[in-house]
Formats: sequence, C-alpha cells, structure tokens
Amino acid sequence: MYLPNYTITRESVLLYVDALLPYALHMPKSDRDLSLMQVGRRVRPSGRLWNPSADVYKTSEGWIVKVDLAGICSDELEIDVSGSNLHIHGCRRDTFYREDFRYQQMEITYSRFEKTVQFPCIIESASLDQDYRDGFLIIRLRCS
Repeated sequence: MYLPNYTITRESVLLYVDALLPYALHMPKSDRDLSLMQVGRRVRPSGRLWNPSADVYKTSEGWIVKVDLAGICSDELEIDVSGSNLHIHGCRRDTFYREDFRYQQMEITYSRFEKTVQFPCIIESASLDQDYRDGFLIIRLRCS
C-alpha cells in the first residue's frame, strides 16, 4: 500500500512486528512451516488464515447466509452456533498439487479459513439447514 508523506521509522517497523509476532508464535509449528514459500518455483500451502466473503439475508422464517467457498470439501466444514454468532471454519486444499509440480502463477488461497457472522439476535435455538452447491455454502437458520 502506498501512503504519501509516510516515513518508515524503526518504531513503526517494531510496532508492525509487535502486532504480528504474537499470532505467529501461537500458530502451531506445523502451520508456520507451511507458510507460502517459494523454493525453486515450487510452492507450499499457505499458513495464513483465509476469511471468505458472505452475504446475509433476513427472511420471514429467519436468516439465510451464503458463503463463497469454492473448492471446499463439504465434509471438512464445521459450523457452530453460539449466542448471536455463526462460526464456520475448515480448510481449502490444493488437490492438484504434487511434489514434482512447479508453479507458473498462483492466485488462489489454499489454507484454513474462518468466517464468523454476528446476528442482531440470539440464534442458538434456531434450526440449521445447510447445502453446498456451485461453490457456495447456503445456511438457512429458521427461528422459532
């Protein structure tokens, strides 16, 4: 990002490092080792957390949440409801990657992901129905 009239100082670099270091230290060692590294144009899966996009719709029966999760195995999705929060997490894996592959261009993020949607009301007692199709996870929450 370009910031006009911004001077990089030792203090600003230390602030940046101080902000990110706790997250890196709490990341399991295996995840730190998987961070995206170029090795002779070979690639390793990213260790960064991916936050997919979501649309939330209010309906007469409750709520519909549509999450953009192309390339996800639906068996690896975990959905939790707590209070007024809907928490979705899992992992998108590169199923085409092989040890002898070298990449030319990589733009798709392959990593663990989390998405938390906060509702203006308690949804713990809502019935939950999910469907995964065409790269979208559709969750219907029916409030009683």
